[in-house]
Amino acid sequence: MSGNKSAVKSSSSSDHKPSKGGWNAAIFIIFVEMAERFAYYGLAGNLISYLTNVLKEPVVAAAKDVNTWGGVSFVFPLIGAFIADSYLGRFKTIVFASIIYLSGMVLLTISASSVTPEGSRRLVLFIALYILAMGEGGHKPCIQTFAADQFNESSPQEIMAKTSFFNWWYLGIVFGALSSTVGVAYVQDNIGWDIGFGIIAAALAIAFGIFLLGIRRYKKQGPLGSPFTTAAQVLVAAVRKRRVDETRCRRGICYGDTANGFVLDEPQTMSQARTEHLRYLDKAMIIDDIDASSNRRNPWRLCTLKQVEEMKLVFGLIPIWLALLFYSVIGAQMSTFFTKQGSTMVTSIGPHFNIPPASLMGVSCLAAIIVIPIYDRHLVPQMRKFTGKPSGITILQRIGIGQFISIIYILVAALVETKRVKAASDHNLLDDSDAIVPIRVWWLLPQYILCGFSDAFGIVGFQHLFYDQMPESMRSIGGALYISNFGVASFLSNGIIYIVETSSKGRWLGDNHLNRSHLDYFYFLLAGLGVLNLGLYVVVAKRYVYQKASENYNL
Repeated sequence: MSGNKSAVKSSSSSDHKPSKGGWNAAIFIIFVEMAERFAYYGLAGNLISYLTNVLKEPVVAAAKDVNTWGGVSFVFPLIGAFIADSYLGRFKTIVFASIIYLSGMVLLTISASSVTPEGSRRLVLFIALYILAMGEGGHKPCIQTFAADQFNESSPQEIMAKTSFFNWWYLGIVFGALSSTVGVAYVQDNIGWDIGFGIIAAALAIAFGIFLLGIRRYKKQGPLGSPFTTAAQVLVAAVRKRRVDETRCRRGICYGDTANGFVLDEPQTMSQARTEHLRYLDKAMIIDDIDASSNRRNPWRLCTLKQVEEMKLVFGLIPIWLALLFYSVIGAQMSTFFTKQGSTMVTSIGPHFNIPPASLMGVSCLAAIIVIPIYDRHLVPQMRKFTGKPSGITILQRIGIGQFISIIYILVAALVETKRVKAASDHNLLDDSDAIVPIRVWWLLPQYILCGFSDAFGIVGFQHLFYDQMPESMRSIGGALYISNFGVASFLSNGIIYIVETSSKGRWLGDNHLNRSHLDYFYFLLAGLGVLNLGLYVVVAKRYVYQKASENYNL
């Protein structure tokens, strides 16, 4: 997976002392993100159990409902990022989104309580779920970007601190998810769903208060203008000048605006270098006779070098985004079919305690908690000696490792499911949809552990790439694009489930009949498609060129 080709001096860990400047503000922001993840996983991790056990939905229908809600939750951030970058700024968007999110969680708690009539619970539940989705739409694309903005990119020490920040940020997310999937899931299954949801609402309120305590420490940036408008202008200008030949027809390159027209000569202070890739976009900044005859620049016909190069950053990331879709499809199975697998197995520890199947997601969190500090404190310094990169390996290489591990864990899941179905057959339980198969839930641990390893590499790298390689004015959009990948993947997962369900005539994925189904075949199919997708990713990643300032450190 290629990055910048230029030679870079090897950097030892002693060359870059850790910086605490950005951390003084970022630490407050981490708390609100931990609470949001605590809330999300406390809900999403066990939602399929609530739908099937309390609302009595069929398994496949419940899986589709979970995927649809997750998809909307992950796609809404594109709207939230647009609002943040164009109108409110990231800080105000986070505040408003947090209030909406907390309101949705309060309504969700009411929907599960005795206050809500039995016949209205489903309606109130879904209203609450999509209010939560609206809150996440403003929260998710801004919170991480706002935290990373606290680090000064002009300082090598701060850049090193920010590289480490992405590891520890994800560690905070994982800690929030772990405490939720273990503690809240138990309360939901054994004490009451209303109490479980109430705990989540209280955690959100406390974390929001902590976030506001750090208000004087934050570096806040106002809205920087609509990034979608800039993208549209570059595309339209490039198309309008598609026949302009740069060597014969041009009157210069537009480097910016002045009171009397355009800047034709490159200013000494230009920080944006012209690049050679995606050359078809360069036509948008070529000044032709029509442009030269005008006193003012028409932004829909002539764009600046800075605008064009920023759009190259965005368009260059699109192939990576597409190549990561199937990685997210595989990850979507953890909150749906993985949980239902566990619900059919023996979950008891002693005569009085049963493990909530959703709490097994905590195993993935524990795996990530173990791997990330080892990676950050031990593997990166060792790799740095060989590669000369402060991050040890490139961001794309890190994501590729995560993708490879995802194929391994879905294969392991398929093998475990084969064993589970065989145990059901051996004990004549294939036709009993409510039967507990005499096989311990611990058989699911390997796939959950490997899932945590995969996330520690793939998800953290994904987050880092779509922050680091986006223009500063579009970093909220970068966060939204990263998040929206999981949303589109959820819808894609629904489509795959529908195709498999239809083409197999219910034999692979039967409603409420996991023992008679062949979920293992479905997992094998995902693994095979995952191998093909990994090959596609390698091809795309090799063609990618790092463009941002951090390439000076060869990240």
